[in-house]
Amino acid sequence: MLLYIVKRLLIGALTLLVIMAVSYLMLRFAPGDPSRSNLLSESASTAVGDAAKGGFKGNVSVRDQLYLDKPIWVGFGRWLQGVLCQWEWGNSVAVEPGRPVSDLILERLGLTVKLNLAALTLAWLIAIGWGVAAAMHPGSWFDRSSSLFLFALYSLPVMWVALLLQLFFGYGGIWGVLPLKGITVPGGETMSIWHLQLEHVKHFLLPVFCLSYGALAGLSRYARSGMLETLKCDYVNTARAKGLSSGEVIWHHAFRNALLPLITLAGGMLPALISGSVIVEYVFNLPGMGGLSLQALSSRDYPLLMALFAFSGALTLIGLLAADLLCTAAEPRIKLSRRR
Repeated sequence: MLLYIVKRLLIGALTLLVIMAVSYLMLRFAPGDPSRSNLLSESASTAVGDAAKGGFKGNVSVRDQLYLDKPIWVGFGRWLQGVLCQWEWGNSVAVEPGRPVSDLILERLGLTVKLNLAALTLAWLIAIGWGVAAAMHPGSWFDRSSSLFLFALYSLPVMWVALLLQLFFGYGGIWGVLPLKGITVPGGETMSIWHLQLEHVKHFLLPVFCLSYGALAGLSRYARSGMLETLKCDYVNTARAKGLSSGEVIWHHAFRNALLPLITLAGGMLPALISGSVIVEYVFNLPGMGGLSLQALSSRDYPLLMALFAFSGALTLIGLLAADLLCTAAEPRIKLSRRR
């Protein structure tokens, strides 16, 4: 297993290098650059005027800093050299000029992890129970009605659901029992710790629901399909023939194998846990990774975008490796050394 992990890490490092090269190439070929951005602060510039080439009007110092006047391979090589040799990801040039991009990411990371971890945990707990219950009674009224309900739920646009929740449950709405936006609690300095935690939970309820209902629909269908396939296996029939109860057959024998497709999906969901949701964070005014990514993209903040791309790519590769290892733990008959 150790040799397999080492090989996967080496392949993952090469894959991440290709991902970053392609990402940098796309950024350089995309229209606009940080020196043209409307979000570029005057404090970030030391000279504004005509560029040496082509009469370009923009921020000369920013272009020099990012090697925008050099060939693409020079700019990418300098960025890669700073990351590998000094672990230096660079400073933001548009979102918050002069600040290290690592500080910007760490500031937003905690909120996004809490929000998405709560959403995925809620979706997984409900989806597994729902999918198993539907698989135990295939073709029943519960199975058909739940399939129709989940597919309808999956088709609902996130922004429409978020605005509808604000209309019904947000302060000033029809019922008005939950905060509309943000995470700041007015007068939190005078509240007890438990009261303050309760107010923070209220701020998270609507965003967590918006992030979880789509995943709930998909995961429950995968859980149902995996359990249906497992219940047809011979060892499940043997367990029933031994006189075991239905609960023991489902949870002690069939459930482990039915988990395999869900574990594989979990590896792909790891980047979403960190990257956040742009739409949900925008509607509820949450200062998370989704909003930071949107700001970096709209302002063409190259250093911040490269750091975000590297972060997401590394998490994707780590998630796939973790899924393989978890599948082996759930089903010991899977041999990693034989997997291609």
